[in-house]
Amino acid sequence: MNQYSVILVDDHKLFREGLKLLLENLDYIKSVHEASNGVEFLDLIKNFQADIIFIDIEMPLMDGIMATKQALKLYPNLNIIALSMYGEESYYTQMINSGAKGFILKNSGMKDIETAISNVLSGNNYISQEILNSLILGIGKKTKTPKSSELTEREEEVLFHICKGLSNQQIADALYLSKRTVDKHRENLLSKTHANNTAGLVMYAVKNGIVDI
Repeated sequence: MNQYSVILVDDHKLFREGLKLLLENLDYIKSVHEASNGVEFLDLIKNFQADIIFIDIEMPLMDGIMATKQALKLYPNLNIIALSMYGEESYYTQMINSGAKGFILKNSGMKDIETAISNVLSGNNYISQEILNSLILGIGKKTKTPKSSELTEREEEVLFHICKGLSNQQIADALYLSKRTVDKHRENLLSKTHANNTAGLVMYAVKNGIVDI
């Protein structure tokens, strides 16, 4: 079995110690290192590059957004998962644009944490269901001038509806298309965006200005 190393970046010591204890009980986690803010984290990764980084969004000295951006400039292959609290949706676009690969709530259970680890290590994006639900509610109409031009207008329209949480059948009904046509559009979207799941499509849409949060 492969074993992985983790860095926890959070300014709340009690939270860090609790999550560290839980992670150390997993047989595939070999080590867990800690940092209390973004500055400490950037110093730490100069000597120790972990397989997974869990990073709080709001921290003193340097927040998770800036720390993620700077860390990925130095080491582009880092797998960074943002730790979020309810009400921090306004930061998600910035974290996605900074390069975070996943989002979980700080009060998540171990099942959610393990699912996030598994997805990100497999090259997928991950957004916990509670955060995805909250993003779906906050997603606005697609912008008129998206940054990306590799999708067709119809594909952007389908992607917008996917981000709103609609099933393929519901999208077909809304756009007066056959479900088979929508199935094909979704397949093309996954291929063109190099996403592996709905979380990846949502993060692509945010990053490329196709939807607003």
